[in-house]
Amino acid sequence: MRVLITGYGGFVAPYVARALRNLLGSSLEILGTHHRPSVGEDEVQIVDVNDVSAVDRVIAGFRPDHVIHLAAVSQIPDAAADVDRAWRTNVLGTLNCARAVLHFAENASFIFASSGQVYGHSDRAHTEDSPIAPINDYASTKAAADIALGALAMRGLRIVRLRLYNHTGPRQAEKFVVSNFAAQIARIEHQRQEAILRVGDLGAERDFLDVRDVADAYARTVQRAEEIPTGTILNICSGQPVKIRALLDKLVALAREPITIEIDPARWRKLDLAASYGDPARCRRVLDWEPRYSLQQTLADILDYHRKSVT
Repeated sequence: MRVLITGYGGFVAPYVARALRNLLGSSLEILGTHHRPSVGEDEVQIVDVNDVSAVDRVIAGFRPDHVIHLAAVSQIPDAAADVDRAWRTNVLGTLNCARAVLHFAENASFIFASSGQVYGHSDRAHTEDSPIAPINDYASTKAAADIALGALAMRGLRIVRLRLYNHTGPRQAEKFVVSNFAAQIARIEHQRQEAILRVGDLGAERDFLDVRDVADAYARTVQRAEEIPTGTILNICSGQPVKIRALLDKLVALAREPITIEIDPARWRKLDLAASYGDPARCRRVLDWEPRYSLQQTLADILDYHRKSVT
């Protein structure tokens, strides 16, 4: 079995590769692509998804059985800072990959990393049948790609759309909220930062999963790809919203030094959702999937990672 993972230099891809091997065996052949040099235990080719010829070349040469498409402008502020790049990469780049699969690996499944952000505001858990109503540039690009891939399913693309909610874990970049809190705590413990933890909006509610559980969902999607009807949408989520303040309190409780919390207006986002959480019932049924990591374990692992990373 050959699996191509785009966006291999990102946070999630190495976890996905490990989960694939754990579930499907070491004989699996994995090829990663990234837009700049990247290292890992798998072969990685430099491919910009916006380069049609490069995308065609790698799909035609590798002829994957499955493509897991992770490459994206994946942060709301990054998309807002360069809207054209976000639309080009998240929509046109996605279509470049999907069309190449149709042309050069027509029997391959295409597993797309969409986002729970596409649903927009809600005071209840989103199901896969909830209407999409994105409110920011990032969510709009993901919604557009999601819809476009649904149309390609009618032309023969074997597509599964995973709408992922917040996921975190060791090695996540500091620009993400949980990793940022943990990194600040680690620096405070090592006396690399004054004992003030600067934060933004703590009132928002989000649906968090451990990245290792998310990776397992990707692997199970590959394992069951032939059984899953093309065009299927699955919410990858816990179904349990948690306030950002509660995450912060849990991390501070793990700190080895007393810490003061300080609101930093510069860290507040415009056009952000007050609450976003999903219903995982379909995902659990289709993939026979259950999260294994508790939120407390995830937070402890992230903090331990940053403690070891402080220089």
